[in-house]
Amino acid sequence: MKKRTIFALLLILSVLLCSCGSSSSDEKDTKTDGNQTKVILNEVAHSCFYAPLYVAIEKGYFAEEGIDLELVTGYGADKTMTAVLSDDAQIGFMGSESSIYTYNQGAEDYVVNFAQLTQRAGNFLVSREPIENFDFTMLNGKIVLGGRAGGMPEMVFEYILKKNNLNPATDLTIDQSIDFGSTAAAFSGGQGDFTIEFEPHATALEAKGDGYVVASLGEESGYVPYTAFCAKKSYIENNPEILQHFTNALQKGMNDVNQSSPADIAKAISPQFPETDLETLTTIVTRYYEQETWKEDLVFEEESFTLLQNILEEAGELTERVPYSDLVNTTFAQEALSQ
Repeated sequence: MKKRTIFALLLILSVLLCSCGSSSSDEKDTKTDGNQTKVILNEVAHSCFYAPLYVAIEKGYFAEEGIDLELVTGYGADKTMTAVLSDDAQIGFMGSESSIYTYNQGAEDYVVNFAQLTQRAGNFLVSREPIENFDFTMLNGKIVLGGRAGGMPEMVFEYILKKNNLNPATDLTIDQSIDFGSTAAAFSGGQGDFTIEFEPHATALEAKGDGYVVASLGEESGYVPYTAFCAKKSYIENNPEILQHFTNALQKGMNDVNQSSPADIAKAISPQFPETDLETLTTIVTRYYEQETWKEDLVFEEESFTLLQNILEEAGELTERVPYSDLVNTTFAQEALSQ
C-alpha cells in the first residue's frame, strides 16, 4: 500500500509540474543539433547490468540513428517515473512494475513499455563468510539487507524465498530501512548477516573481503522481465519515428553483446565506468553474461508480462491486473529485429 501511495503522490506532482509551465515532450523533441534529435533518457541506476545500452552509446549507434542521447541517472524507479511523467525525460528505463502502479492510479497519459532489456534479476546474495553449497534455507532466522517494498529487487527476492518454502515476513528479517545504493556500505559497517547487491557493489565487497557472493538471484528466479524502456502514451503516439530510431540503436547494442565475449563487452562499456578497473569490470560482466541476463531481442512478450503481474500479486502490490495491450507496445522492437 505504501508503494501505491507514493506513486499516487508522484502523479499529482507531475500534473503540478506540467501546469506550472513545463515544456511538453513534443516541444523538447524539436531541439536538434543538425540532423540529431535530442532525447533525454532517465535510467533507474547506472550499472553493468545494462551493458547493451552502454554498448549502443559507446559504439555510436544512437548517433547513427540520428539521436543525440542525454543519459540521466534517476537513482530509483520513483524518481525516474517522475521525470517521465513531468516531461523532464522523454524515455524512462526502470522496472516495468512502475508502469503498472501508475496505470492503476488512473493516469490518463500513462507510460507504455516498448522495449525489454533484461530477462533476469541482476542482483546477488552476499554473505559475511564464504558458503559452499549455499541453500536459501540458511537464511532462516537471519537479517538480510533488502530492497524497497514494491520494487523489483525486493519482490523477486521474496518470490525466491517462497519458492524455497520460506515466509519472508516470519522466517527471516528483511531490513528495508536503508536507501538504494547504500546497503553495501551498511553491510561493510556491520549491519545484517546477508545483503542483496547489484554490481559493482557485490564484487567490491568481495575485493575488500567484507562479503562473498553465495547466490545469483537471476539464476534462482528464472526468466523475469526485470527492466524495460518506456515512454508516455502521448509521446509514443506523436513521435513514432524517434522511438523507432531509439529502439534500432538498442537492438544494435543487443546484437553486439550477444555476439561478443565478456572481455570485449567490458572493454566497450569501460568509458561508462571510469572508477572500475577493466579486470573487475570483466568479472562483473562475466557474471551477467553467464546467467543469460540479456535478451536477444527487445520484444516484451505477453507471457513475461503475466509473470510480472504474478510476482506483484504474490507480493501484495497489485490492486488490479492490467491489460498487456495497454501497457506494452512491441511494434518498435519487432521492426528493429527485422532490420
